[in-house]
Amino acid sequence: MLRNSAIALTALTVFAAAIPAISHAQRLTGPHPTGSVPAPVALDLHGQFQDKLAKVGDDVFISGQPTATGLRELHSQGVTTVVNLRSPEEMARIPFDEAALVKSLGMKYVYIPVRGNAEFPYSPDALKSFAAAMADAKGKLLLHCTVAWRASHMWAAYLIQYRNVPVATALAQARSINLMDDMRSDGNRQPAELFLGRSIPELGRGKQ
Repeated sequence: MLRNSAIALTALTVFAAAIPAISHAQRLTGPHPTGSVPAPVALDLHGQFQDKLAKVGDDVFISGQPTATGLRELHSQGVTTVVNLRSPEEMARIPFDEAALVKSLGMKYVYIPVRGNAEFPYSPDALKSFAAAMADAKGKLLLHCTVAWRASHMWAAYLIQYRNVPVATALAQARSINLMDDMRSDGNRQPAELFLGRSIPELGRGKQ
């Protein structure tokens, strides 16, 4: 009887010790991300996000423009950082002040406007700012633009540069969100290339 109790106690101790390791096996945000980067999972928009909403692992959301309700919903799910890639001109068209709402909810607002022009270029500095936001996040993070196209390119570049994800894998994951690189055949460099500061030959081959 005593021996059985000791065995049971030992098993319980081992299981309890394993729980933190299991529950924290994958974390993408924060200064010390752990585990491999899982493939994105498409989520229902519920009328709260424009065009796309995807979740990567447990702590990253990538989307098109969120509504005020969408931001409140993500806050309730543990999002503590919102990264917005849209330009000031684009943000002037939405019917609420996103920055003010995010801050009123106690979340951190990181504004990295990129538009592919001289004023707001796709650049390695923008990618560096996003990587810093990922590292500084104290909880879950939302990355968004208008329809998740720029966000997909930013995510692909981040995976390649900062998580050492193979290029083909990073592009495949970003395509499952909204990379749309198969639509660009004009010979111009695409946002992910400009974020990285180098060419990516595999871009533009999404539907071959």
